Amino acid sequence: MLKRLALTTSVFAAAAAPAFAHLDPLEHGSFAAGISHPLFGADHVLVMISVGLWASQVASQPGHRNAIWAVPAAFVGTMAVGFLLALLGIHLPFVEPAILASVIGLGLLVATAARLPSSACAAIVAIFALFHGHAHGSELGGAGAFEFGAGFIISTALLHGVGIVLGQTIGRFAPSFARAIGALTALAGISLLFG
Repeated sequence: MLKRLALTTSVFAAAAAPAFAHLDPLEHGSFAAGISHPLFGADHVLVMISVGLWASQVASQPGHRNAIWAVPAAFVGTMAVGFLLALLGIHLPFVEPAILASVIGLGLLVATAARLPSSACAAIVAIFALFHGHAHGSELGGAGAFEFGAGFIISTALLHGVGIVLGQTIGRFAPSFARAIGALTALAGISLLFG
């Protein structure tokens, strides 16, 4: 158990390190740049996986099985709205602080295995998703909007899937391990805040 915790801590510490540069859409294509965009930001990776983890925790409650798809779908849908707002030039205040708050907040929700109705969970992740989507739109650069958007939406959904699989796998055998991952995510968010 200690070896697994040490390995997880190392993975999350590495995730909190400075992000790699994003792919150049002119060199790699707009779709590839969109696919890679969430993967090269520690804040995005941590949030996307946390959404899946939390959805699996909530779905384990009787009567809340729909959370397994409703919570990630709310994130992806609202993230697309945030992306569109950025493309339209509509400013959102506090985008970066909201993204950092999402890392800490979702980490804490996973760490406490917060049991809320599926609709409340979907609303919480949707608020955070709006800012993530806006950030993606603001960093579009020379990429084609449709291809870039499709790429990061697919990448985001896949990261949610990783969180769901992780949550369902360890939720059966070691639910406290999922909570530890949430706590480490929140700590990584705090380190990003001061990094």
